[in-house]
Amino acid sequence: MITPLRRAALVLAVAATALLTLAAPAAAHGADAPEGTDYRATISGVDPDGPGLTARMVEAGARLELTNDTDADVTVLGYSGEPYLRIGPAGVYENTRSPATYLNRTLAGETRLPAEANPAAAPDWRRIDDGPTARWHDQRTLWREDAPPAAVAADPDREHRVRDWTVPLRAGDTTGAVRGTLDWVPPPDPYPWWVAATLGFLLIGAAGLAPGGTAAGVRALRAVGALLALGGAATVALTVARALDTGAPGVGGTLAELVTGQVWTLLTGLGALAAGGYALARRPAADFVLALAGACLTLFAGVTNLAALSRSIPPAAGPAVLVRVLVVVGLATGAGAVAAGLLRLRTAARAARPTPTHPNPTRTSTF
Repeated sequence: MITPLRRAALVLAVAATALLTLAAPAAAHGADAPEGTDYRATISGVDPDGPGLTARMVEAGARLELTNDTDADVTVLGYSGEPYLRIGPAGVYENTRSPATYLNRTLAGETRLPAEANPAAAPDWRRIDDGPTARWHDQRTLWREDAPPAAVAADPDREHRVRDWTVPLRAGDTTGAVRGTLDWVPPPDPYPWWVAATLGFLLIGAAGLAPGGTAAGVRALRAVGALLALGGAATVALTVARALDTGAPGVGGTLAELVTGQVWTLLTGLGALAAGGYALARRPAADFVLALAGACLTLFAGVTNLAALSRSIPPAAGPAVLVRVLVVVGLATGAGAVAAGLLRLRTAARAARPTPTHPNPTRTSTF
């Protein structure tokens, strides 16, 4: 006979497996964006200097974004000085003859060049976007070596300027460039963050020890529900920060990124908010709902963002410390809700177990 606790564990395992399977395509869609880095790429200037031509780094510095709202085209030059991108009022075009067109498709730049890639050949333009903005991996802005720079290897605990970089541009007969810097930023110590997450997990999980049906048990249920809702809110905030870091334009672009590239994390946060409210209302099967929502929150808000605890530049907009706080809150409240929910289910299963009755001993007659 399957007990309620075993049934809950089985459903949790099946749900987690299904969610991970469904999330795989979404994760693969953004697989070329790093989960964090210790190299900070910063824009220092754009030439020609004037209104309408702006640049910024997105995806934790993995991509360079250039927006041209002027009336004239701007051409980005490739690694051999050949025309690579053309950005202007008619949209964004890429030169299929430029090796940069293929090398910049991945962060590692390992794409095999086709036969038509020839920087000396006349450009063959292909339209890739209707808007005035292009985003691409540019090897000139990145550190692509496996080993760190010599100065970093000698003193990794101090910030270092790795290099100044330049991405050349051409606007008509005028030459220009996007200029920037690449710095090594020492990674944070993840130990305090892990301690905070572990303590939060233990404290929240301990609430499951309060016996159900008592005043203490009701207060514990509501407390876990409130904390899980807090973890859900933190996850929604983290999801928005990650969407903003992709460079999505405006409110519409951010919403589109949330429902495409960040959809599973967003749904997890919203689900935790709903589960927390469900527990606060003391609805039926609240313990199971807490455990299920907590498992999803642990996986999709905690485990998938663990790199933020050990990388100096996380892939999210806003202060890095705040990003780590949001990750820890999601991880601690999610894992704590799982523990509390399962403990309460175990207690309920024991209480519902019938007490065995023993028959009266048979009386014997004496003669």
